[in-house]
Amino acid sequence: MLGKDELLQAIAGKNRGLLATETDKTAILSAVARLEDRNPTPNPIEAAELLEGNWRLLYTTSDELLGIDRFPVYNLGQIYQCIRVKDRKIYNIAELRGIPYLEGMVSVAARFQPTSTRRVDVKFQRFVVGLQRLIGYQNPDSFIEAMESGKKFFAVDFEITPGERSGWLEITYLDEDLRIGRGNVGSVFVLSKV
Repeated sequence: MLGKDELLQAIAGKNRGLLATETDKTAILSAVARLEDRNPTPNPIEAAELLEGNWRLLYTTSDELLGIDRFPVYNLGQIYQCIRVKDRKIYNIAELRGIPYLEGMVSVAARFQPTSTRRVDVKFQRFVVGLQRLIGYQNPDSFIEAMESGKKFFAVDFEITPGERSGWLEITYLDEDLRIGRGNVGSVFVLSKV
């Protein structure tokens, strides 16, 4: 699909947005809008088989996510958004690269509630940040399994008070391997299925 290839080409080499110039951002957002106009899944929230799974972030305008790269001695590694439709849960996981054996990670778990065929309200529930080795982090699936088992990690690990952090996410494009979303603070997210 031409629009999809155009978008993937525009974001290539931009390190999720960290290296995007203002000109790049304008071109990328224009390519995003053109692709959103051709969304093959008009009711993405109802397309559980497409939504379910682990998604890797390709590009974002979110200062909150890109700001993770400002941790001293760390660089932003892969960022995942893992959706578990049946449980109505979302897990955001950011890997941090740095000094060998001291790689870190930041994760936020949330519950979502559909409010339309394209939008969900998100209520954040748990925050974990720490060293991958101490947490036992190997990959998103094993980490989520440990979280769901109720394991408390040797890390900064706390429950988020209901109502303390919430937001919404609108899915504006969804196919078998690409998802585009827009968040309540105006952020754009482009993700590929892992």
